[in-house]
Amino acid sequence: MCYSSKLAAFICLLSAFYSSHALAQATTTFNVTATVVDSCDVSANNLAFGNVEPVNNLNIDAVGSITVTCSLGTSYSLLLDDGGSSSDGTVSTRRMTDGSSNYLSYQLYSDTLRTSVWGETAGTNDVTGIGTGLGVPVVVYGRIPSGQQETQTGSYSDTINVTLNY
Repeated sequence: MCYSSKLAAFICLLSAFYSSHALAQATTTFNVTATVVDSCDVSANNLAFGNVEPVNNLNIDAVGSITVTCSLGTSYSLLLDDGGSSSDGTVSTRRMTDGSSNYLSYQLYSDTLRTSVWGETAGTNDVTGIGTGLGVPVVVYGRIPSGQQETQTGSYSDTINVTLNY
C-alpha cells in the first residue's frame, strides 16, 4: 500500500517495477565428501643408562619414550625388535656392544615393575592402544641387570627398531 508522501510514493513505484521485472533463476545442489582413513606416525627418544659401574652389582634402570600419533579411534600395536647385537636373535637376549666383541646385556619392558619384556610379536609381548588424534607418549622401561662385573670398560650401544602396526 502506498502512502501520500512523494518519497513513499516513489519508493512504492520502484518496488512495484522491480518486483514485476525480477530475474529468473535456477538452483541445484552438490555434495561435499571426504573419507577419513586410519593413519599413524611414530617417533622415539633415546634411552640412556648413563655411567654404569658393574662392580656395584646392582640393576641399573632407565626410561625412554615413544610417541604414537594415530587418528581418532585407530587401533595400534607397538613392537620392539631384539636390536642388532642379540646373541640368539630374540628379545630375551638383548645386549649392547662396544663395537668389538664386548657386550653389555640389557632388557626393555612395557611396565614399571620391569616384568613384561617388550618384544616383537604382535598379540604376545607388544603394547597396544587406540588413537586419540594427538601424540601419546609411551614409556619404555630399561634395565641393565646386575651380575656383569666382568664387563670391559668402554661405550656400549645398540639400535632398536620400533614397528607401529595399525
